[in-house]
Amino acid sequence: MHDPADESPIDPPNRLDVVASDDTDGEPNDGSFWGTEYVRRMHAELGRDACRKLAIFELPEGFLLSVVVPVFNESGTVTSVVDRLRATGLPMQIILIDDGSKDGTLEAMSTLEHDPDVLVIAHESNRGKGAAIRSGFEQATGDIVVIQDADREYDPSDFRYLLQPLIAGEADVAYGTRYGHYDRQLSPWWHQTVNGLITLLASIAIGIRLSDVETCYKMVPRKHLQKIMPDLQECRFGIEIELTARLARLGLRFTERPIRYQHRWYDEGKKIGWRDGVGALWCIVKYGLFRR
Repeated sequence: MHDPADESPIDPPNRLDVVASDDTDGEPNDGSFWGTEYVRRMHAELGRDACRKLAIFELPEGFLLSVVVPVFNESGTVTSVVDRLRATGLPMQIILIDDGSKDGTLEAMSTLEHDPDVLVIAHESNRGKGAAIRSGFEQATGDIVVIQDADREYDPSDFRYLLQPLIAGEADVAYGTRYGHYDRQLSPWWHQTVNGLITLLASIAIGIRLSDVETCYKMVPRKHLQKIMPDLQECRFGIEIELTARLARLGLRFTERPIRYQHRWYDEGKKIGWRDGVGALWCIVKYGLFRR
């Protein structure tokens, strides 16, 4: 199992400094960051070892990343998260799932639905994060699928570190761990303690070693997701455990990569609570020990 502490991400050169662009506003345009010419130039200037650490690599021809974004009462952040996703320069399908929001989130999302790379899905009522993720999975068409929260706690610029081992064939599933990166603002100690306990128990019950099973950033090739999608059933935060258990049962190789994380407080809209912790423990028993 990869130890995330062994390979902490190093920030690459600013994309706007190394990619020729005609944009006057500094917005990424043609995805040159992932192109053959750019990668070869970086290999020549920095060397292959440095490029590997910086996660500078070429994407397969025609590659598409599907980003599943479950959204509930995030009217103040959802459009800025889409902007951050686009800023990566990755070819992507952005799937926004409004889970019965009451704060104008759907209206904010509707301003994006005419964009060709954005798909907006609306649940009439609040069904839970797991239900929203499952709805997104059903509409994903990309080669690889990743989950992105809509609250700006996670930074999509870290996608490259998760993509690298999948593209290189070094792993089948890549998780972003919030433990091990220098640039992070972690949650309170009690939250970390509960997460650590859940991760430890899940690792034992499921049979794989992870440091952060509750992380949002789970990146999986769609061909593997399609094998388990008919069986997924969790509607709330228990989807984190169920998804991990069902993928592990396929015999897939897991890896973790350190990612940035900026904790959000409850008065800022954070939603997970102690009941979800209890639910996660039940899911560990249900999908780990019972192996249903």
